Amino acid sequence: MFAARIVQGRRIGREEVELIGRLVSAHPHWSRRRLSIAFCEQLGWRSPAGQLKDMSARLLLTKLAEQGLVTLPPRRPGGGRKKLRALAGPELFDRLAPEPITAALKELRPLDIILCEPRSVHAESFIRQLARFHYLGWGGNAGANLRYLVRDRHGRDLACVLFAGAAWKVKARDAFIGWSHTQRESRLGLVVNNSRFLILPHVRVPHLASHILGLILRRLPSDWQRKYAMTPCLAESFVERERFAGVCYRAANWILAGQSRGRSRADREHTLQVPIKDIYLYPLVADFRQQLCT
Repeated sequence: MFAARIVQGRRIGREEVELIGRLVSAHPHWSRRRLSIAFCEQLGWRSPAGQLKDMSARLLLTKLAEQGLVTLPPRRPGGGRKKLRALAGPELFDRLAPEPITAALKELRPLDIILCEPRSVHAESFIRQLARFHYLGWGGNAGANLRYLVRDRHGRDLACVLFAGAAWKVKARDAFIGWSHTQRESRLGLVVNNSRFLILPHVRVPHLASHILGLILRRLPSDWQRKYAMTPCLAESFVERERFAGVCYRAANWILAGQSRGRSRADREHTLQVPIKDIYLYPLVADFRQQLCT
């Protein structure tokens, strides 16, 4: 008997699995991309702005196929993930050694917080910096996200900050909010995750990181609302304890809510150990609990 499960943050039951089977049988010539679009259309799976969430659906279909629950059409030649243009250019960028930036913060202000549009020059710089200097790399981001490139008054790159969708289930965060399982399922889109924060390695400026967090958090709700027609009310971030002390988050008034349990969300057998992370939260509105628990 098929048991419903949560995949890609969505409850998948027998009806959804059977729908995929019918679509594949009726349209054997379809690509996986076309299949994911039809799957979204059938389920009304759209972002708050009305856009089909076909990329998230494509990842969901792949995970179901990996679990042996569905059979997808074969990948087409040249299909799948391609190397980003920002990472496929000449290597000169990677060989350049920028001059150290060691000035006081007041000498760099006002900072320029650039919201990077896809495929723009700013987005390419953002991706390349993360790919080269962040310990997690770029990694890509399939769902909702905002990318901020931070420059000083002289136009020099200082930092990259990425906000994306929230983690599906976090014990310490969920206890802090106090919401139910049903409330979390319906209101998770109001939480955003600071999944990458990089101060470039040649930048050594006291208090810069907390200052950047403060600037971005003040504009984040309106930026997210303009792009996704939804205003987030809580931000989260996971800080690997063995690497970082989280000083900049505390200085920017984030709340340490607890620690992770050292498990990966892919660890179905409860055997994989991953680094423990401190869980920081930042209310974006005063009544965040009321909004998340309704």
